[in-house]
Amino acid sequence: MSKAQATADKARRLIAQNRRALHDFTIEDHLEAGISLKGSEVKSCRAGRVTLKDSHVQVERGEAFLLNSHIAEYEAANRFNHEPTRARKLLLHRKEIDRLEVRLRQQGQSAVPLSFYFKDGRVKVDIGIGKGKTYADRRDTVREREAKREIERTMRRRR
Repeated sequence: MSKAQATADKARRLIAQNRRALHDFTIEDHLEAGISLKGSEVKSCRAGRVTLKDSHVQVERGEAFLLNSHIAEYEAANRFNHEPTRARKLLLHRKEIDRLEVRLRQQGQSAVPLSFYFKDGRVKVDIGIGKGKTYADRRDTVREREAKREIERTMRRRR
């Protein structure tokens, strides 16, 4: 591993991942966004107490929001704590918000957070834009994955 790659790995530390989104959606495009958080939310993120299950991105009045993501309350914050599932504003450039809004208006398009991570000390969100999979699509994905595993097993046995 090169020195630059080691520095990049240190600069980007994973907080939480939404594996279910990759199962339920065909991701066509990615978007990195900052997120507006309170102090107690950042402390909970550092502790890794974030859940992205059932969360999604919505554009309202020209601003992007992350809805239904759960950041657990920070015990030491007492009365200054935050609401765990509040709507959180995403920090994007105007062109990115406009592009996201156009994509979300198209039929069947959705925006879901794929991961939360620290990048240079700031919390970032990787947003995936894509279409929801049907039951048949999910079965095809499982079938392809099992076929790849079987091929790998056969290749290992021959060595």
